[in-house]
Amino acid sequence: MAKNNTTTVPKTTARGQRAPKGVLRRLLRTLLEFYPVLLPITMVCILINAIVSAAPAVFLQNVIAVVDDSYKSGDWESVAGRILTYVAVLVVLYIISLIAGAFYTQMMAIITQGSLKKLREKMFSHMQDLPIRYFDTNGHGDIMSYYTNDVDTLRQLISQSLPQMTISGITLLVVFCIMVYYSAILALLVVVGVICMVFAARAITSRSSKFFLRQQVTIAKAEAFMEEMMTGQKVIKVFCHEEGAKADFDKVNGEIFYNARNGNRFANILMPLLGNVGNVMYVVVALVGGALLLTDIPNISISGMAFSISIVVPFLNMTKQFAGAIGQVSNQINMVIMGLAGAHRIFALLDEEPETDEGYVTLVNARENADGTLTECQERTHVWAWKHRHHDGTVTYTRLEGDVRFYDVDFGYTPEKTVLHNISLYAKPGQKVAFVGSTGAGKTTITNLINRFYDVSDGKIRYDDININKIRKADLRRSLGIVLQDTNLFTGTVMENIRYGKLDATDEECIDAAKLAGADDFIRRLPDGYNTKLMGNGANLSQGQRQLLAIARAAVADPPVMIMDEATSSIDTRTEAIVQRGMDALMAGRTVFIIAHRLSTVQNANAIMVLDHGRIIERGTHEDLLKLKGTYYQLYTGALELD
Repeated sequence: MAKNNTTTVPKTTARGQRAPKGVLRRLLRTLLEFYPVLLPITMVCILINAIVSAAPAVFLQNVIAVVDDSYKSGDWESVAGRILTYVAVLVVLYIISLIAGAFYTQMMAIITQGSLKKLREKMFSHMQDLPIRYFDTNGHGDIMSYYTNDVDTLRQLISQSLPQMTISGITLLVVFCIMVYYSAILALLVVVGVICMVFAARAITSRSSKFFLRQQVTIAKAEAFMEEMMTGQKVIKVFCHEEGAKADFDKVNGEIFYNARNGNRFANILMPLLGNVGNVMYVVVALVGGALLLTDIPNISISGMAFSISIVVPFLNMTKQFAGAIGQVSNQINMVIMGLAGAHRIFALLDEEPETDEGYVTLVNARENADGTLTECQERTHVWAWKHRHHDGTVTYTRLEGDVRFYDVDFGYTPEKTVLHNISLYAKPGQKVAFVGSTGAGKTTITNLINRFYDVSDGKIRYDDININKIRKADLRRSLGIVLQDTNLFTGTVMENIRYGKLDATDEECIDAAKLAGADDFIRRLPDGYNTKLMGNGANLSQGQRQLLAIARAAVADPPVMIMDEATSSIDTRTEAIVQRGMDALMAGRTVFIIAHRLSTVQNANAIMVLDHGRIIERGTHEDLLKLKGTYYQLYTGALELD
């Protein structure tokens, strides 16, 4: 196992980082948006609680003043009554503070958990609108970290740090106002001490904050790494890469350790340092206050009171309280920084541009009239139509036939590199068009363009003679069925996984789809039949069974156009025959695009496109291409390997 990397960090994370400006303001706006009534009421309770916390200083000053006056005048009879009055007022204030404190702590629990719930919902809802490109360019583990680690930092920020900093800030303001009211000279000494504390806190937090911000990034990186390792665990074991995986993990874990250690190392210095500065400030105020009492120097204050023991003693308590409030604020700064780092990442996700959709042509159920025209209807029929709203307000309907045509299409995942070059092809309704070629030739990219997972860089794609850019994406994709090589099954019953293709499908429709796909027989042999629970992407099923469920899921949607993306490449020949029968039943009467490595599955295609480096180099039927004796002939006879 490699040694833990605890002494260095990558250059990309070595630079100082700061919490982005405006994040806290946006977070507060978001909280107010979630709780427009409850949050202000809670803030009022926090305000009451903070103001009352400064009351003992005023109480102590008045009590000492009463005792001092009585000592000088010799009148002790009225002392008890006046002190009891002050005590009664203080008790009432503390009761109010207790009620306000109990209320705001309960309400903060509701606001915190409720806000996190709504944020997760908002993130997940927004994530569904993001383009496929986002998921292709961001690690899945990193995305998962938004919902776990980053949200958890917000929990601590909202429930602990913000209320505590608000209380401490209000306490500082109230106590400072009382100080100035009693003595501007002593208040000035406290201000000098506070300036020293602020500079010390700023110097330390500037060093700790950059490490806490890096910690958030490296934790997300570690989660992405763990997700990748768990997904590829079989590959790791097959190739005996356990030691290499451990070494890679040690490196990632070492970065977390390095950042967390340094962040906490600086953060742990802060409180002792501020505490000692506060103690020094306390001693200085005591010495100066005593000197002022002995020298009879005039007091400068709003109250107009002369220096007395009734001012100096409460002032010492206020100095301690003031230093403690600053310490509380400083103690929360690192949690605030971590929370703002998490909030920044969350808002970055929410600010990702959603998938654009300017389409206005929609897909509707239709009924064919006697004169051949189409009428839109609500009930499910076997006729689908494109509803086209024109600029002049008129509406026309075009029957969905499944005619797909490419005209001189160019495409690149990045502007610098073109993947497809001048692709022109057509698939008439009911035809089967197959794509063959080596890995990376552009076969799957073509089908991604039909789905509009990506948009073409140049050229046009027309669907039933409608530019697909004019078709609303949800309706376009509803008209297309797709069976992938890697089948994704979701946690739930077999029936629920089949129904995924059409959420309002009845049990009978799902069973009919399973029969059409050839999956009904094996499903009924499962422990609970169609109610058998699937977990872990259907890990308790064979690859062929999972593929049959994918075909059934596509069949229940009953789309006029099907895309078969290497649907049989990862299963054995015997299972392939079963799956192929299901596919043949599903493809009957539909426009079908087939991507296959096994050329036996495309021999009956109406047209076969041979791709190489994003270009169609040959096209024709199976027989035509064999006669041509070109690339396809070499692939078919084994003279040339696909990969």
